[in-house]
Amino acid sequence: MVDPIRSWLYVPAHKVDLLGKAMAGQADAVVLDLEDAVPAAHKQTARAHVTTALTQTWPKPVWVRINSLDSPWGNADLAALTGTAARGLRLPKAEDADQVRAVADDSGLAVHAIIESAQGVENAYRIATAHPRVALLSLGEADLMADLRLGESSGLEWARQRLVNAARAAGLPSPPLAAWTDVADVDGLRADTLTAAGRGFFGRSVLHPKQVNVVNEIFTPDDVEVAAARARLHGQKGREAAAWLDEDGRFVDAALLANARWLVDLADALARREVGA
Repeated sequence: MVDPIRSWLYVPAHKVDLLGKAMAGQADAVVLDLEDAVPAAHKQTARAHVTTALTQTWPKPVWVRINSLDSPWGNADLAALTGTAARGLRLPKAEDADQVRAVADDSGLAVHAIIESAQGVENAYRIATAHPRVALLSLGEADLMADLRLGESSGLEWARQRLVNAARAAGLPSPPLAAWTDVADVDGLRADTLTAAGRGFFGRSVLHPKQVNVVNEIFTPDDVEVAAARARLHGQKGREAAAWLDEDGRFVDAALLANARWLVDLADALARREVGA
């Protein structure tokens, strides 16, 4: 089970000095990136930096995005990270459940499958259930847009919802969003993240520290909503009826209570993290 992560900050793995800065910032987790952020000439150096970094103790979870296994570097990444203290692997270009299962078996690590193709979307549920160590699903939206020949990101809404459904049907946490690539467009980041949060996503990858606070704010439960959820759960005690009207006249049933429990558990988990920080 993955602790609730609101913000996943990518750090280029060949720029080792940025890891300490990322750890000192507000992101909930750090993703050392061996893939897109690292030029081909620096792949081996970046891999060495990652394995060295994973021998140290860090205050936040460290995940690693490896290169695609179809690339010249992916299998070497996988071999180097097997048995390390990485919290898990981000596996790009995930579209085959058998490959995802093999990565989980070979590495012994949690796997965050990044789905970036039409084939991957079609196989999302099979990928989610490929192995008990499959921990999360996400979309790689830029690559998926290219594969689907989309001219605008609104065409991804159906794929986003399919991913949410596949993840939850498999018993996985709500999927994190892909990174918002226009770092200067903070308003766009906020609007897109708010929309997705209302449609079943939780958390987001970020490319720059300036994006972190916006994402954290959106995925932090509102105090008023949490208090109301606690009141509903408390109001359940001693009742024989499966459903009732609360003091505000709202119909309370098992579905509403399940959502209240999720909200309270999320708020409590984030509060515990703050205390331990």
